[in-house]
Formats: sequence, C-alpha cells, structure tokens
Amino acid sequence: MRKKVDFLVIGSGIAGLSYALKVAEFGSVLVVTKSDSDETATKYAQGGIAAVMYTPDTYEKHIEDTMIAGDYLSDTDVVRITITESTQRIKELIDWGTRFDKNEDGAYQLGREGGHSEHRVLHHKDSTGFEIERALLEKVQEHPNVEIWEKQFTIDIITQHHLGKIVSRDSANTICYGAYILDPISKDIHTVLAKTTMLATGGIGNLYSSTTNPKISTGDGIAMVYRAKGTVNSMEFVQFHPTSLYNPEEKPAFLISEALRGFGAILKDGQNQNFMERYDKRGSLAPRDIVARAIDKEMKQSGRDCVFLDATHLDKQALIDGFPKIYAKCLSLGIDISRDQIPVVPSAHYSCGGIKVDKNSSSSIQHLYASGECASTGLHGANRLASNSLLESLVFSHRASLHAKEQIAQISFKEEIPNWNDKGMVQKNVKKVWVYITA
Repeated sequence: MRKKVDFLVIGSGIAGLSYALKVAEFGSVLVVTKSDSDETATKYAQGGIAAVMYTPDTYEKHIEDTMIAGDYLSDTDVVRITITESTQRIKELIDWGTRFDKNEDGAYQLGREGGHSEHRVLHHKDSTGFEIERALLEKVQEHPNVEIWEKQFTIDIITQHHLGKIVSRDSANTICYGAYILDPISKDIHTVLAKTTMLATGGIGNLYSSTTNPKISTGDGIAMVYRAKGTVNSMEFVQFHPTSLYNPEEKPAFLISEALRGFGAILKDGQNQNFMERYDKRGSLAPRDIVARAIDKEMKQSGRDCVFLDATHLDKQALIDGFPKIYAKCLSLGIDISRDQIPVVPSAHYSCGGIKVDKNSSSSIQHLYASGECASTGLHGANRLASNSLLESLVFSHRASLHAKEQIAQISFKEEIPNWNDKGMVQKNVKKVWVYITA
C-alpha cells in the first residue's frame, strides 16, 4: 500500500503526540507506533516534569541545576531555551487535560528530586507519565486530521538511497521522503510518502541486561538515521537510574522514583548506614550519575547484590497517598515500605545522546525532525537532570511544529519513490539441514 501524508510521526509518547496535536492544525498527520498507542516510555515515567512555577524558584536556578547535573557539557543556549519555555509548555499540557496534583490551596504540588535546588517537579502521584499519555492520546484520538497506525514497525526512513543514489554522512543534501512501514501480521510493507517526518522513537535501554525501559526501547529511530548517513552523537552518555527495584527476574526493572528520595527516603548500605554522605554533600539527592556510581561502588566493595532505600521513618499514609504504585508493587513482593527497606540497584534508564538536532529539532537530514529520547538536543550534557526529559520533549516538539508549519508549503511528495524491495530477504520453504561436526 502507498499512502501520502503531510506529517508523518513515528512514535506515540509525549514527543510524538504533542507534535502531532500541533501540526494537525496545518495538514494531515499519520502517527505510527510499533505497539499499542499507549505503550511508550512516557507511560512509565513516574516522578514528574520539571518547570519553574512559583517563587522562590527562578529560571536561573533551574538552568544552573541542569548545567551542574550535565557536568557543564550541556549546550548553554539549549538549556536556556528549554528552561525559559518550560512554564508555557506546562500550561499547554494542563490545557490538554493533564491533571497534576494540587495542594489544598489549589496551587500545584511540586516535588524535589536529585540535583534540584528547589521544589519544581509537577506530578500525578507516582504515575505522572501515565497521566500525560492518557491526556495526550485522548486529544489526538479526537482530532479529525490525525490517523494512528498501531502495531506497525517502521523499517527505514526513505532517502535518495532508495532511488539508487549514493548518500554520504558528510552531505547536507540528504532528504527524507517518508518511511517504509511493516505490518507484522500481513507481512506487507507500506510506502508512506510524507512532506515531513518526525522521529519520536525513544531510547536504547534494551541494549542492556537491566533497564527500566519498556520492551519497545530498542533504538530503532537512532539506527534508522545512522543507516541513512545522518548524524548521531553523544551516545556514550547513557544514564543509569540509581534506584530500580532489585528483582532480577523482572523485565523491565521496576523504577523506584527519585521523587521518593525527594520525599525523604534515604539510601543505606547493608549495615543500615547512610553511605551517600561519604560521596556528596547532597546525600541521597545528589544527581543520578553520582548516586548510581556510589551505589555501584558500595555493591562491589561489600559483595552485596543491592543497597537499600529506607522510607520507614516517613508517615505510612503519606507514602500510600503519594506513591500508591510503588507501595502496591513492593507489597506484592512482600515488602511493606512503611516497615521494610526497599532493595535497589542501578539500571539503564536514559540515553542522553541520539540523533543530533538543532534548536528547531531538525536533524542533519532535510525534512526529518527528532524529539524526545531519540534526539540529542544538547540539553543533558553528560547526565540528565531528573524530570527534564518530559520537558525537553514538549519544548522541542513545539519548536519542531513551528518550523514544520513554515516549511510544509514548499515541500512536495517524491512520487518516484519505489515500493520496498524485499527480493532475497524472505526465504520460503527452506528445508532444515543438519550439519555434524566432529573433532
């Protein structure tokens, strides 16, 4: 099947859906996702989304916290853009129906996480990503200009290579014309021609044996761009979340949100000692890279398989109300977090690098955007500040939508693109041959 669409969006998390909602006002949109439309990394985000909302917080404080967490390898212009646009993007998210927790006085309840100097993390209990995904998906499904293809796997973005032309990594003339998309049931490969394409395909967590990422996080978008001779960078900066629940048989690893440490939980070793004080004056609320390295060192020195997160000194009802998902999960394994310490270990959590994009989320390939975890904007540097990822997705999907809106009128479909050629790729009626090797 061949299909034409103004805006092709690959991925249905916060980056893809927020972009789709905005560009749908200017043309037809197709959202393609390789699983159910709500099965995204966004859905599993627990802690929240960081933004400057009230005093005494300021943009300058949030900017400095981001730079410190990233070991000053972040792009300062990108950091300033992201932080100063945060408040407006949050207001849009609320207007789309996201329900963040509020205090009794009606003000938004702001949490504090590792590396943050102020309380600035908006949340919906300990299921913030689930709530954001719900709200965005409802809005997208209501929009008459948006079509969603579920359980469809994007094989490749289409470039001049598929016309038999040579493309090179140092060329600025490579153009994206759409994508080839596989229907795993029918085995048909659809040719989708698009004026612009947005990759919002998430991270690479499942390259690691232990990850908090869902099964779908396999780096597809990054790999597609690399194969197409696009620019990928900073892939060495993979963030390990310090506190996933130690349960070796569980895939993906269950995340114990950083917000629980922000609420007062303390990391301890097997002797019930607060070991983080030896590594950083911020203790259990140091940035993730520092905490993860400290835990790794403690485990290696002690020979233990995990360390422990202690919330037993906190009010039980407050724990249940604030962290119902974590409380229920631990209880299902016989751990009452109001009485028992939680065994935790670091797990692969977030790719700070990815498809290199500019301040409009444009990649090195013309008419191709990237946003969310698959993109490398320069915001995170060597290590992401907690709860900055959802914010980054909103900001750069917004900026991409503004850029795409201005470009779309000058772009035409590449009609001569051929359908996918699978000659030699599918073997039918292959007989088994047993080969015996003797010494």
